[in-house]
Formats: sequence, C-alpha cells, structure tokens
Amino acid sequence: MSIELKMPALSPTMEEGTLARWLVKEGDIVSSGDLIAEIETDKATMEFEAVDEGVITQLLVAEGTDGVKVGTVIAIIQGEDDETSAAPKAAAPVAAQAPKPAEVAAAPAPVTAPVAAPSHSSGDRVKASPLAKRIAANSGVDLAAVSGTGPNGRIVKADVEAFSGAGRSAAPATALDTGLRREAPAAPVAAIDTDIPHEVVKLSNMRKTIARRLTESKQQVPHIYLTVDVRLDALLKLRGELNASLEPRGIKLSVNDMLIKALGLALIQVPKCNVSFAGDNMLQYSRADISVAVSVPTGLITPIVTDAANKSLSKISTEIAELAGRAKEGKLQPHEYQGGTASISNMGMMGIKQFEAVINPPQAMIMAIGAGEKRPYIVDDSLAIATVMSATGSFDHRAIDGADGAQLMKVFKELVEKPLGLVA
Repeated sequence: MSIELKMPALSPTMEEGTLARWLVKEGDIVSSGDLIAEIETDKATMEFEAVDEGVITQLLVAEGTDGVKVGTVIAIIQGEDDETSAAPKAAAPVAAQAPKPAEVAAAPAPVTAPVAAPSHSSGDRVKASPLAKRIAANSGVDLAAVSGTGPNGRIVKADVEAFSGAGRSAAPATALDTGLRREAPAAPVAAIDTDIPHEVVKLSNMRKTIARRLTESKQQVPHIYLTVDVRLDALLKLRGELNASLEPRGIKLSVNDMLIKALGLALIQVPKCNVSFAGDNMLQYSRADISVAVSVPTGLITPIVTDAANKSLSKISTEIAELAGRAKEGKLQPHEYQGGTASISNMGMMGIKQFEAVINPPQAMIMAIGAGEKRPYIVDDSLAIATVMSATGSFDHRAIDGADGAQLMKVFKELVEKPLGLVA
C-alpha cells in the first residue's frame, strides 16, 4: 500500500513549519528510524524519521517551503506489501499546497479534564518506531499515553520528545500559550511605501513567533516593573575563588551562571512569584526552571535550566554552555526550550545599564540584568566605590502582587550580595 508522510507536529503548539531539507530522494529505500527530512520550527531545526519501510515514490513539498501546515502530506512511500511492483511515476516537487480538511491534524486543544490514554496498539503491541521506543525507555515515558502522529497513528521520535517535554509545562502551555494565539490573532500590519533605498528581508519562523508572542504579552499581560541595585563585589570575589578550584576540570563560572542560581533559590523562597496565571486558576510551581535568553542568528531562544535551585554552580555552567551552543546551531529539542517557570535576560555584557524585559507567557516573571559597573555606594554608612548592577523584575500583575514581587527582588539581592548561600 502507499503510505502518506504528513508534516509532523514537533511540539505541542506547532501549527506549521518549514521543510528545510530533504535527506532522501525519490526512489530511495528507507527503513523505520531512517532520517528523511529536516523540519524548521519557530525555535529549532529538527530531524524527521521514517516509521515504515518502503520506497520513496513522491516528494510533494519542495525544500525551503515555508508555512507547511501540520498534517499536510509531504511525501509518499510505497510499502512492502503493495500489490503492484512498479512504483507510480514520481511527481516533481511543488510548493506546499493547501491541504484538504481531512488531511490536517487538529491543533492541540486546552485540556481541562483527564482523558483516556490514546490507543495505538494492535492486540497488546504499541505501534512505535524503534527509535521512539528507545527514547521512551531511556526517559521513562509510557508509550501507551503518547499520541502518535506517524502513519496509522504510529508513535515516532518527535511524539515521545514532545510528550516528555510537555510533561513539565503542558498545563500552562495549553491554557495560556495556545489560548492566546487563538483568541488574539495578530492584527495585519500595513505595507510600508517608501522611497528610501532598502531591501526586503523575509522573516524567519522564529522572528515571526517572537513578534506575535511579545505583542500578545504586552497587550494582554499587565506588567509591573521593580528595580534593585545589587552590589557584586562579594560575588565576584567568590567567583574568582571557585574558578581557581574548578580550572583543573575545565569549568569557568560566569556571573550569569551564579545569577541563574540566585533567581532559582529566590523563587523557591518566595513561591508566590513562581507561578503562572491560567484564567480562573493559578499554577503554583514547586520547582524553579529558569529559561535563559540566548541570542541566535535568527532571533532569541530560551533554553531551560531545570531545577536551578538544587543544581550546583558547576552543573549550571556546564549545562548552559552546552544548551547555548546547540541553540545557536538550531539543534535544541522542544523540551529543552518549552516550559520554564521564570526567565532571566542578561544584557550587561553589552554595556546596558538597565532595561525592562517583556514577560514570556505563560511565565509570570522575567529578571532583566544590567551591567556591573563601578559606582559611588554607601558601605557601612560611608561613601565608597563598589561594583553595582541594576536588576529589574517584570511581573504579571494578574498573578503576582507588587509586595510579593518586591520580596522576590529583596531575596535575590541578598543572595547575590551574600553569595555563600549559592554554594551551601
């Protein structure tokens, strides 16, 4: 039989993507688990694997095609049990066509009550690719609870990764992220007519998403901003001592590594700020997962340091270096950048003294870090010169009262100014 390969949903909120590159050509024989294409989402470029054996007879979407809707048929495989031995004549790749309604997978809907686990089995066997089974076994995922997007509902690698990533943040993502996108479609922007010499630069999927999400945030989330000045001298001294001891292990702590830890601890100490607003409910997190803003060629992405409060500084440093490297290559997996309970954005290395960051829903706060600089400062009731930075917290006033935000900023300042608590 002929098997339709459809544009997969590589994350819980993905609705469309770019078919960046084919890794096969018409006439190639593929087996389950073989990589067949690279799909560019709004955050990363991910590999798409085959789940059935057969011959690629048609590639229906050309490389580089943008806006391919989830569920669009992108290729045809002739399976092993086809009655005819000759493959149908291959059609030349064409630009993405509008999919028929029956071919489009429904976008994720908000989940408000437990639902029965999806069924993928024939008899007692769950239908999943070998790679998906291996990933599920390594990550402790029960395949019986995973919805498959492969042919005939088969579970593929992306399904397992999306499921395991959504486990940390599925509730806020569906209640807020998906809801915002559907209830507040972006208003059309008028074309610009200008005689000034210019070139038209096509927006990447990531830049389009950044534009939409930040517009939604500023329109729908009432921001409150709180700023504190933080003395860094003790932290810089401790950092130098720790780096001297960590040098043989090839680890070098940055100030940002230590601030991530401080924010994680502050959120645990002030749990009223470790929340998400969800309509008639509020999600109260018991773990601090810190999203770290990283600039990449196509925009901005926020890899996550999970459980930052309970990780050592050396572990945070190693993780951030590895995540940031893969973020710049577009190789992060969905669970590595989706979720998080709060964010931190540091522009101090660019000489920015102070700024106010935009909240990334469904999170309810983000910490903006300015540059550390020598300033006149009162130390022990005397005027002295100290290294000081300004930190500004942006809080979702629907979920966090000003007094609670102020308490978080106070605790954050104390942890940075008395940094031995970061290594206790």
